[in-house]
Amino acid sequence: MTPSRPDPLALFREAGAFLEGHFELTSGRHSGQYLEKFALLQWARYTEPLCAMIAERFRDAGVQVVAGPTTGGVILAYEVGRLLGVRGIFAEKDGAGGRSFQRGFRIEPGERVLVVDDILTTGGSIREVLDAVAKSGGEAVGVGVLADRTAGKVDFGVPLYACLSLEIESYPPGDCPLCRAGVPLKKT
Repeated sequence: MTPSRPDPLALFREAGAFLEGHFELTSGRHSGQYLEKFALLQWARYTEPLCAMIAERFRDAGVQVVAGPTTGGVILAYEVGRLLGVRGIFAEKDGAGGRSFQRGFRIEPGERVLVVDDILTTGGSIREVLDAVAKSGGEAVGVGVLADRTAGKVDFGVPLYACLSLEIESYPPGDCPLCRAGVPLKKT
C-alpha cells in the first residue's frame, strides 16, 4: 500500500503557518496572506512530510549533497539529506555580499547538489546558494522549496519543485485594497 501524499496547504494551516489578514511584509508591501515558515519548521510532524515530498521528487536525480541557505534552509538541507542518505550542508552570508560554504563544509568539483529553501518569494537566497555551488565546482541538479509564493514564475535554470505553489498578491501601501477597507495592519 502506498502512503497518501500529504496536503501541503493543510499542513501549513494546521501548523498556524498560513495566515490571512492584512500584513506589512519585510519589503514594505502589503498582503492579505502570509506564510510564517517558523511556525511550521518548529514541528517535525509538519516539516518531515514536506521534506519527504522534496526527497521523493529528486530521488532519481543522483543527488550527492543537499544545500540550503541559513536560516530555514539549514533544517531542510539536513532533513532532505537524511531522507536521501546524503550530506546536508548550508551556505551562510559572506563579506562579499553573497553566500559561501563555511564551517568546513565543502562541495567537491562535479558533486551533484540539490538546493533547498523554505519559502520562495524572489529567489534571491536560492540564487546565492546556486552561485556558491557553482563557485565550488558543484553541479546543481534542482531546487526544492516548501512553498513557492510566485506560482512558478521564478526560473533557476534547473528543475524547481514546490510542495505548495500559490500566488500571493502584494501591494504598495498606497494601492492596498485592505488599507482602503480599513482592515487592521500587522507587521511581519
